[in-house]
Amino acid sequence: MAGSSHGHTPAAWTGVIISFIGFCIAGVFMVAANPLGFWAGIAVTVIGGIVGLAMKAAGLGMPKESAELAQARARAGQAQTS
Repeated sequence: MAGSSHGHTPAAWTGVIISFIGFCIAGVFMVAANPLGFWAGIAVTVIGGIVGLAMKAAGLGMPKESAELAQARARAGQAQTS
């Protein structure tokens, strides 16, 4: 198991799912040669990023690690390579 969660948070999953839906919408309308639908899909993709960032700001993302924890992690990494 990894020592971190690799971003598996509600904020990350929600942002990625919304962005994926936006890419799918844009792809369908690109094939259908409909520029308005394509740009609507791109807008949904951007909204996915905004929603993910808003959820992270609301506390549903990965917590920031303290300076002490970052230093301890760096020391542990150096000790493993030595």
